Amino acid sequence: MIAACIFIIAFDIYCFKAITSVFKKWKPNTKKVFAIAYWGYSALLIFGVFCGIYLNLFLTLRAIILVSFFLTVACKMAMLPFLVLDDLRRLWIKLTRKQTHTTAAAITSTNQEDDKISRSAFLVKAGLVTAAVPLTSLSWGIISGAYDYQVRRVNLILPNLPKAFDGITMGQISDIHSGSFYNKTAVKGGVEMLLAEKPDFVFFTGDLVNNLTNEVRDYQDIFSRVKAPLGVYSSLGNHDYGDYYFGKESSPAKVKNLKDMVDVHKIMGYDLLMNDNRRLKVDGEEIGILGVENWGMGRFPKYGKMELAVKNTDDLPVKLLLSHDPSHWRGEVLQKYPQIDAMFSGHTHGMQFGLRFKEIQWSPIQYIYKEWAGLYQEQHQQLYVNVGYGFLGYPGRVGILPEITIFTLKRA
Repeated sequence: MIAACIFIIAFDIYCFKAITSVFKKWKPNTKKVFAIAYWGYSALLIFGVFCGIYLNLFLTLRAIILVSFFLTVACKMAMLPFLVLDDLRRLWIKLTRKQTHTTAAAITSTNQEDDKISRSAFLVKAGLVTAAVPLTSLSWGIISGAYDYQVRRVNLILPNLPKAFDGITMGQISDIHSGSFYNKTAVKGGVEMLLAEKPDFVFFTGDLVNNLTNEVRDYQDIFSRVKAPLGVYSSLGNHDYGDYYFGKESSPAKVKNLKDMVDVHKIMGYDLLMNDNRRLKVDGEEIGILGVENWGMGRFPKYGKMELAVKNTDDLPVKLLLSHDPSHWRGEVLQKYPQIDAMFSGHTHGMQFGLRFKEIQWSPIQYIYKEWAGLYQEQHQQLYVNVGYGFLGYPGRVGILPEITIFTLKRA
């Protein structure tokens, strides 16, 4: 954290010198006011981030601090290429000037110096204008996108679906991340949108919190309202274990945190599937609901045990799997478990940034996850990736809006 602060201060000095070098015609009082405002804001922001991390601040205050910090860094990063380009240009001029000794070269050098001032001003001002772009778009993503819940409707065709299930509806939400919320009214509105669809059963595919189970305390009553005639089934995500707070090693506090998480699911009325399965019965016919603990490729934990989840399900004609991380589909399910008809995931958030239309979707996350949003199919097996109900880190969404998915199960 100290190293990060040193980097930020050095970055601030670099930006400050670039800005003041361009606006040389400012009056002394104006320069003084700007310096006080610039460094006062930076110092307050760094102090606020330390308080947000190490003190138990109100959630709303902590959100405001982190949002301000995120936007400030984003704007300065947008300006950085222009400043670096100007410095490289200045360096080139200095190196070129040392190699010239004639009077003509001196005149040319003087002309370059005159030109340098205007070009420097242009580059720095262009950087300032460019910095306004992320400030505007990311600010709008916070104001408009964070809670702009979208209902997406999907026909899920399952060839072996029993006749009694044909036409039944299922809802899915994922990645609530209750520790990031700062607007209870908006969160409640999203739940009401889900309930208005009247799904027959609901899946919640993990990441109820960011780090600790107690983050859901203020929102537990809201998500307890999610009910369905055939039940609400849930799984855990990588953030639900406390790994990012307690570390990967076990400890009494970490064990208690996970126990509290399991208890919260019970209190809310969610049937938490931890490497387990249930039989969903309608008019004498059954399908399987399977759920595994988090299983992710790379640095993400592999707590899931599919061999336990599929146990005693061979007779079921359709098996639906809750697994938080979509990389599990290609990493294990497709290779070893052909009996899984459809898997439901979240995790990616669509990176909370990109484009998503009916015919085309794009996000930087697609360069990390091959399956990152929507419905995918390989031979007879399907995967749906929900881009999430909440947000993490950046407290907003640009283009990739929070999702409530409503599936209609259909026979072939």
